[in-house]
Amino acid sequence: MSDLRDLSHPTAPDESYLDEITRQTRARAHRAADWASEFTGAPDSSRTVIADSLEAAQGELTELLHTIHSLAETAYDEHDSVAEIASVLGARGIDVDTGLYGVETTLRATTGSGNGRTIAVLAEYDALPEIGHACGHNIIATAGVGAFLALHALYEADPDSVPGTVVLLGTPAEEGHSGKEVMARAGAFDGLDAAIMVHGYGYDCADQVWLGRRLLRVTFSGIAAHASAQPFMGRNALDAANLFYQGLGLLRQQMPPISRLHAVITDGGTRPSIITESATVQCYVRSKFPETLKELSDRVEDATKGAALMTGTGVEVDWDEHPPSLPVRTNSALTARWAEHEQTRGRSPLPGGVLDESIAASTDFGNVSYRIPGIHPLIKTADAEVALHTREFAEAAKTPAAETAAADAAYGLACTALDFLTDDALAAEVVDEFARDGGAIDVENYFT
Repeated sequence: MSDLRDLSHPTAPDESYLDEITRQTRARAHRAADWASEFTGAPDSSRTVIADSLEAAQGELTELLHTIHSLAETAYDEHDSVAEIASVLGARGIDVDTGLYGVETTLRATTGSGNGRTIAVLAEYDALPEIGHACGHNIIATAGVGAFLALHALYEADPDSVPGTVVLLGTPAEEGHSGKEVMARAGAFDGLDAAIMVHGYGYDCADQVWLGRRLLRVTFSGIAAHASAQPFMGRNALDAANLFYQGLGLLRQQMPPISRLHAVITDGGTRPSIITESATVQCYVRSKFPETLKELSDRVEDATKGAALMTGTGVEVDWDEHPPSLPVRTNSALTARWAEHEQTRGRSPLPGGVLDESIAASTDFGNVSYRIPGIHPLIKTADAEVALHTREFAEAAKTPAAETAAADAAYGLACTALDFLTDDALAAEVVDEFARDGGAIDVENYFT
């Protein structure tokens, strides 16, 4: 007995796999070639104005970053965060619309000549319950606002230098609610030719895997009975939930390695002496491609029916309480421009395939990227071992490194947006690449 560990505490997870991922990432990064775009983009003089305007606004943007961080407003409650952004824009004489697309905490502003293409720079600002900006959305918001202000300053200095239109689009409720899809169904992305944004991370990475995600609630209905006197007169909903949960575990053996399933039993009964009459399981289903996400969803739903059949219970399956998220489809022509601009800021964005794709999360930007061309690069905000959605990352999101990341990201977004508006050859390739990758899909009805 003396050899047994202390069973009052869990064992510490082995970090060997993470260590090996870090080692392999460094090796692949060392072998990766420098970024080079075949397109020229906007004139150097315009990039100089962008850099100078961002430097002049650095104090204001830093204050915005810290203010949004301290507010830490969760999905659809980001009223003060939106007000802060609107105040910064309003101080520059920029008209701001809020409460659009049926969502109170949206924001929209425009600049540019209006003659030509339209590109949106997206800003997120929702936080997570209890752990605040553990995904660094305060950095996303600050980078988006900074990019928009820099392009507006360029337009005011020389209207001909910003052809077309730049839209700053404030997109609430990314965390668990797919706010961008809600906005999209109300027309937020209609008339846009491309959309770009950036996300904080432990690495500078121009292109990384983001999984599609669906939400599933399964309710098993049984028949209550005395668990000792007449158990045979009951139908146990908890048994069905347990069989479904274990079925998911077995299903993992026969699904693509980049797909993911996670579930919790949120309601499993009230007393051991009563055969459970109702049990509820909540589940996330994730996969790398829209097609594999759809196929995995069907298999998971089959598992719910099998559990019900085995236990004689009823089952109700409710998909997507909040709209599903598709994987991100990255536009490589825009990505190369982003990477080149970040290199001028002293960063070395990793190309796709360098970071291990098994370390993957989800974002509602995926839904945007299947409607119009887009990019969702990552910018180093914290040490590589600091994971998203942790208190440690929330702390990292208000450090000087976060302030620098927001400034560098704002520069990259502004320059990439301007490249798209000014370089006809680049814009044509962005559109052609999007078509080659399958073009737009009917995101809203994809799973129905």
